[in-house]
Amino acid sequence: MQFRMRQPPISTRKGEVKKDVLIRMVAFVWQHYRWQLLLVLLCIVVSSLTSLVSSLFTKTLIDDYIVPLTQMDNPAYASLAQTLFKLGLILFFGTICSYTYNRLMIHISQGTMLRLRKHIFEKMQRLPISYFDQRSHGDIMSVYTNDVDSLRQMISTSMAQVFSSIITIVATFTSMVVLSIPLTLVSILIAVVMMIATTQLGKRSRAYFRTQQQSLAKVNGFIEEMMTGQKVVKVFCHEQQTLQDFETINEQLRSSAYNANKIANIVMPVNGNLGNLGYVLLAVVGATLVIQGSALISHSSFLISNLTLGTIVAFLQLNKSFTQPVSQVSQQINSVLNASVGAERVFALGDAEPEVDDGRWKMEEGRWVNSKLSTLNSQLSTPNSHPVQGDVDFKNVDFGYTPQKQVLFDININTNPGQKIAFVGGTGAGKTTIINLINRFYEIQGGHILYDGIPITDIRKDSLRKSMSIVLQETHLFTGTVIDNIRYGKLDATDEECIQAAQLVGADDFIRRLANGYHTMLSGDGGNLSQGERQLLAIARAAVANPPVLILDEATSSIDTRTEQLVQRGMDTIMQGRTTFVIAHRLSTVRNADQIIVLDHGHIIEQGTHEELLQQKGKYYQLYTGKEI
Repeated sequence: MQFRMRQPPISTRKGEVKKDVLIRMVAFVWQHYRWQLLLVLLCIVVSSLTSLVSSLFTKTLIDDYIVPLTQMDNPAYASLAQTLFKLGLILFFGTICSYTYNRLMIHISQGTMLRLRKHIFEKMQRLPISYFDQRSHGDIMSVYTNDVDSLRQMISTSMAQVFSSIITIVATFTSMVVLSIPLTLVSILIAVVMMIATTQLGKRSRAYFRTQQQSLAKVNGFIEEMMTGQKVVKVFCHEQQTLQDFETINEQLRSSAYNANKIANIVMPVNGNLGNLGYVLLAVVGATLVIQGSALISHSSFLISNLTLGTIVAFLQLNKSFTQPVSQVSQQINSVLNASVGAERVFALGDAEPEVDDGRWKMEEGRWVNSKLSTLNSQLSTPNSHPVQGDVDFKNVDFGYTPQKQVLFDININTNPGQKIAFVGGTGAGKTTIINLINRFYEIQGGHILYDGIPITDIRKDSLRKSMSIVLQETHLFTGTVIDNIRYGKLDATDEECIQAAQLVGADDFIRRLANGYHTMLSGDGGNLSQGERQLLAIARAAVANPPVLILDEATSSIDTRTEQLVQRGMDTIMQGRTTFVIAHRLSTVRNADQIIVLDHGHIIEQGTHEELLQQKGKYYQLYTGKEI
């Protein structure tokens, strides 16, 4: 059993760091926290300037205090103490500013993560079902966890570091030019070499960071798949094979993470050593200029004017401040590269095409209401407002999940409100696909589906789906109480309505036997209930909505025969007066259907009542009796 992604992960683009992605990330932060960022910028400016004052003070300390004091017989330290006290106050103020902007960046980063998760979660609610069919759930989960967290690290640390580095470079460079142009040129040469080294190493590690994020998404998806399928794994004794598969993808993650960090982690040592070499080079050049100053000054006083011992020491301090931003950025290169990949994946999810919903009809108080008729509606002479009846018709419908593979061919179904329509046929015949088209989980490629004479593409999706209740073959219960799960079908339903719905479908008996009855907490998709009990709650959830159209996709497939008879009576009650579409392999449950539609490989091959189809002695007769034709 080799694990494979159903589709490449959310982002598989290759190449260099996408500047527009990082710019977009900064723009997103600026949009919501511009005043806080301005305050951060101000604090960084003050903090950087105080550090610069400290470096420049070295020149004053040596030239104006230490050297003169060493030449005095009775040195007076009062003036030096006063100057040091003032410097201490300045540095203390700089420390306060540094603390303030770091606290603000934590606030900004956490707030941005909150907004990003909300943004992509809201977007996810508007994505079509096909988006989730094509991607691993673990890959999508990885966007919310790993990718968003990588952005948090960049915002809280790297963004402030970039601001601080730019300000430090500008202020320090200005001071260096004032002190000594020759030494400034040496410092620029050192900085350029460090920047080239950082850029080249960053390019090499970028691709590995992308692979690391994708591998991490695969690991998450595999773990999720194994957790949900744990019973199947144990039933077929595939624990060892599963472990081997996990070791394979886990090794892929280790390898990609190792390659990414192997390169990125050498950036700081490389820049550190280059900075040390530059420090030595500056010291040598500066000392040479001072020692040979008397000889050089006659040729070019411009180059070495005011070049004293204090100036050299101060310049060495400034050089560290000038090259330090490069080293600081190199320290953050892991988070920057990781964040750029994470930002791509976050924005890829945020930019995914949402469901198209250009419907003009909506349901209000049991009526379809529209202020503007479409061309097709005008041709059908559909009024602007009329009651919701539940009349669903298919007119020459063609559909394929992909353009290359069509699965439904020329489907024609005419119903009357209140009828029970049953779909039967072998696996893959197209039964569930037809159900998915009624509520517009997918869009048809040809023909029309009419709901009370209105093309469903002209009906707002929220109104369309509120007008019908669906019991899916795969039951899903949410974390919460039993009664909350029933109320999910109608959020404003009272407790009495929920209890009545449970009684109607035969779920009341087992619910009252639970520890806390209707207030029993469910978790893990209702793992403390049997499959049949979970199915009963799903049916009760559909019943409480009281819609004009009811869809049952193998609704009794997980219920024993005795419970099925009880539920069938309840479902017969809720089916009265509403159009019902039923998919069932147990043909005994659809004998009383008004229409039974037999499907085979996407084609309708038979259509009629139970008795009519038996008389035809075709496919339905074969399925019902088990006799070969």
